[in-house]
Amino acid sequence: MNTLFPIEPQLPEGFLYMPDFITGQEESELATGISKLDLETFIFQGFEAKRKAASFGFDYSFNKRTLTKGKDIPSFFVPLINKVSEKLLIKPQDFAELLVLEYPVGAVINWHRDAPPFDIIIGLSLMADCTFRLRPQDKLKQGRGSIISLAGKKAFPLCNARSGS
Repeated sequence: MNTLFPIEPQLPEGFLYMPDFITGQEESELATGISKLDLETFIFQGFEAKRKAASFGFDYSFNKRTLTKGKDIPSFFVPLINKVSEKLLIKPQDFAELLVLEYPVGAVINWHRDAPPFDIIIGLSLMADCTFRLRPQDKLKQGRGSIISLAGKKAFPLCNARSGS
């Protein structure tokens, strides 16, 4: 369909998307800090996933489905946490977990819903474009026309896990 103006996708309730949320310099500083982290192979429900990870703050075990106290969040993440906190009007100390994931070229993430213990999920793509795809959780509402795709680098997708998005 041809339109005079672009049609913005109708985002699910509780979902916010901000392309270019961070600057190139902020991205570079985060990438430098992340490059010094000890990332380990991510094990999901007993299977080795094609990605590496490091978890800070609280740590959610996908195998045991439990939440435990983890390592302290590294200080180089503080400016990002403060920026997100200011944007969302939440306290920096309310961040429960910071999960760093490194995906190899061509890796995909299957449809999923994020870990249940967390009310607000915030994502940030660094160093490469990422397509963030959403679909309704209700299987009766799923269909090719119900998928929303958002792409970008340095993008800030936020969703309220309780909204069912």
